[in-house]
Amino acid sequence: MAEHILTCILCPLSCTLTVKEVDGKVTEVTGHNCKLGKEYAPQELLRPLRMVTSTVKLQGAAISRLPVKTSHPIPKEKIFDFMQEIAPLIVNSPVVSGQVIKKNIAGSDADLVAARSIP
Repeated sequence: MAEHILTCILCPLSCTLTVKEVDGKVTEVTGHNCKLGKEYAPQELLRPLRMVTSTVKLQGAAISRLPVKTSHPIPKEKIFDFMQEIAPLIVNSPVVSGQVIKKNIAGSDADLVAARSIP
C-alpha cells in the first residue's frame, strides 16, 4: 500500500488530501471538505489531465499570435507531443473564438480551438 499527499485544486479550499493506493487502485481518500476532492484525487493520481493553453502564429491580422486552448483536458503525458504538433501551425485571420484550428491533436481526442476572435 502506498500513501500519497495531494492538494486539491478544484475549489478555493485547497484541501490537503491523503490518498491510499493498492495495486494501482485508490482505496481511500481523506482530507476533502467537499465531494470535488474525493473525485479529484483518483483522477489526479492515476491519470492526470490538463487543459493546455498556448498561442500559434497568426497571419493577416494586427497581432501576430492567436491564443488557443484544448477543447477539453488531455492526459498530462501528451502535453509535450501536443505542443510539438501545434508549434509549426500558422492560422489566417479572420478567426472566431471557439473555431477549431486542428482536430485530434497528438491523438488526444482534443481539438485545438481559438480562444479569441480576431478580425
